[in-house]
Amino acid sequence: MPPDYTRAATGIDGAGAHPLPMALPVFGQATAAALVLGAAGLLALPALPPVWALATGALAGLAAWARGRRWRRVAGAGLFGAALCGLHVAHSLGLQLPGDLERADVVLSGHVVQLPVHEAQRTRFAFRVDEGGAVPEALRGRLLRLTWYDPRGSQPDARRHALEPGSHWRFTARVRAPRSLRNPGWMDGEKHAMAQRVTAVGYVRTREAVEQGGGRRGVDGWRAAVADRIDAVVDGDASRYVRALAIGDTRALGDLDWEALRATGLTHLIAISGFHVGMVGGFFALLATGLWWCVPALARVIPRPQGAAAVALLASTGYAAVAGWELPTVRTVLMIAVVAAARLARRPLRIADALAYAATAVVLVDPMAVLSAGFWLSFAGVAWLVWCLPDARELSAARGLVASQWVATLGLLPLTATLFGQASLAGPIANLVAIPWWSLVVVPLALVGTGLEALQSGAGDWAWQAAASAFALSWPLFERLAASPFALWWLPEPHVLALPLALLAAFWMLLPRGVPGKALAALLWLPLLWPDRRLPAPGAVEAVVLDVGQGLAVLVRTATHAVLYDTGPAVPDGFDAGERVVVPALHALGVRRLDAIVVSHGDADHAGGFPAVQRRFAAPVLFAPQWDRVPGAAPCLAGSAWQADGVTFRFLHPDVHFPDFRNPSSCVLRVDTAYGRLLLPGDIDAVVERLLVHRDADALQAEVVVAAHHGSRSSSDPAFVAASGAHYALMSAGHGNRFGHPHAPVAERWTDAGSVVLGTATGGALGIRLDADGPAVDAQRLRRPRLWDAAQRDARWARSRAALSYSDD
Repeated sequence: MPPDYTRAATGIDGAGAHPLPMALPVFGQATAAALVLGAAGLLALPALPPVWALATGALAGLAAWARGRRWRRVAGAGLFGAALCGLHVAHSLGLQLPGDLERADVVLSGHVVQLPVHEAQRTRFAFRVDEGGAVPEALRGRLLRLTWYDPRGSQPDARRHALEPGSHWRFTARVRAPRSLRNPGWMDGEKHAMAQRVTAVGYVRTREAVEQGGGRRGVDGWRAAVADRIDAVVDGDASRYVRALAIGDTRALGDLDWEALRATGLTHLIAISGFHVGMVGGFFALLATGLWWCVPALARVIPRPQGAAAVALLASTGYAAVAGWELPTVRTVLMIAVVAAARLARRPLRIADALAYAATAVVLVDPMAVLSAGFWLSFAGVAWLVWCLPDARELSAARGLVASQWVATLGLLPLTATLFGQASLAGPIANLVAIPWWSLVVVPLALVGTGLEALQSGAGDWAWQAAASAFALSWPLFERLAASPFALWWLPEPHVLALPLALLAAFWMLLPRGVPGKALAALLWLPLLWPDRRLPAPGAVEAVVLDVGQGLAVLVRTATHAVLYDTGPAVPDGFDAGERVVVPALHALGVRRLDAIVVSHGDADHAGGFPAVQRRFAAPVLFAPQWDRVPGAAPCLAGSAWQADGVTFRFLHPDVHFPDFRNPSSCVLRVDTAYGRLLLPGDIDAVVERLLVHRDADALQAEVVVAAHHGSRSSSDPAFVAASGAHYALMSAGHGNRFGHPHAPVAERWTDAGSVVLGTATGGALGIRLDADGPAVDAQRLRRPRLWDAAQRDARWARSRAALSYSDD
């Protein structure tokens, strides 16, 4: 009887009646997806499982992955991915600074890693501590994120400009465990610190001894030298973009540059991406092919296809190192490595399988890489193109460009909208111009310049200058597109189900022609692109005390209006809460316009973020004390009021005769709803509080009060506290601030009066609702817990110290 070739090839017997179970490969597309989703699922948990449970899960998952069949193998890969990621998380969190070293001054010795960022009044840099010496054991060999500030009121410290990659230093730094602000939106510094295994952050104590032990060295040192060379030979604004394209150095790009790139959807082109690495690998593969043609004897050592693949892998690996090992470059290097290995083994390989192997390798090496937006955009972008355009080589260049742009735009829209809260409406148009021009002209010239510079200093100057000229020809068009009010569409935080529904919609709409239901599939986009903003009903109010650190910013929303009370702190040429916190949070909350901004007074911790907020939202009505010269602002005089959606906004202080006393002159705003009051007293002190009590104690009654002056002992007078009768007293202050706000006696005073005291320092942004269900306040850190949350870590340390103190007693 002849063999049944149909059965052998397909796994189905000749009659087609009894399908045979076919074992999934250990490393394949299904197991790669399970591995990635397992790691992502673990990171979505509110708390980390015990280490023993993670270790047990890793062993069980590995066994099922290696020896299981069909779905058991996939489930095993998912369990192993989750457990492995949990173990990495436990290790990373265990590296963070212990509580007994919090805010301690420590003498450190080590070397600068990566590229330091030199700014007008500070330098930010990464520092790898030496393994030995007198450094505390908890810091030996660890990665720190430090800042070197110029002294206040004196000349700039020239020593900080000597911070170069690879240089060795010894200095004293004040360190603390990583902690960031928690607000609505996608910004999360604590997550980033965990993913980067950062042990501590801090700043250099410049009044102590500082010793430098050497200059720049290593790959990053060479990158810094190339960046300096580009700045020296390329004139104009294009030099900073050439630096980004040539070596992945984006330090010179400012907030406005990134805003223009996001508005035009060009961020994936301006920084080093997988495309750049693939271009380098392909170029060297062609060189190797030419060399094998010229020297046929090389084929006796290694065949030409295998030799070209090996050369491409070496070249792409070297360029990825030069670019700083960003995740998209790592993904491309791993894919090239997989292809090279298949060539060397003389085995056929599909692109989809190469992508799956690369994803598996990334997760096995660093499962926390799934926290990076670049991971999802990089792998998902290639996956969509492979699935939708399997025969792309048969298309003409123009049709291929348009088709790939359509697939990438539609396929990645769910991820970009979820990860960044925005969608670029001008992106498809900009990319149709930028992809061919930058990819075929600007980027190759920048890479040629880098390659020539590696061979001989100064040899690549002409190529960088040509790249800058080519870039300058196209950039004015993109600036005009970015300036359009329709270029960037900001989206509020969506429901958790919005992403899978949008992915299903993209999948359905990218199916071949003739598939029915595509118009109906478009409805699945609505939860992501037009989500419910959960606005209050008429007569009710929703407010958010944003976590801006040591400052204040409060958003008050009615059914159709939004008012911002204060805009957060800002430091000249430094951190700007308006730009980095308030504006992103307003976008995440779905605020499309601000009807009014109230600047309580002119101090930097309340008004510092005003220029950034006003630049983005251009509020038509501004209020400020008459003594604070805020451009275009009307005075916030006591007794003046306005109404919106059944809610009354009324100023209680200052009156027209009150002098300029800075903090005591703050605008005191009361928000009256049908369900209660919200009182915002700014930074008034106890004297003004007693004055208000004497003038009209009943006017101070409020269900929710934001305590004056961040909970300082100079405010919250007992008479004022009693007159308010607040259910909730909220404190806006930075964690561990140098003033000690909020002061413990003040918090106790509010608590003794029957108020629930909550603070942004421990709870993050505080949400307030005054509606038919009564007054309610919740904290961002409690409402959306994260397993890397710094407040949970600090609470664990406090309990440990208390238990240790109790045992010692």
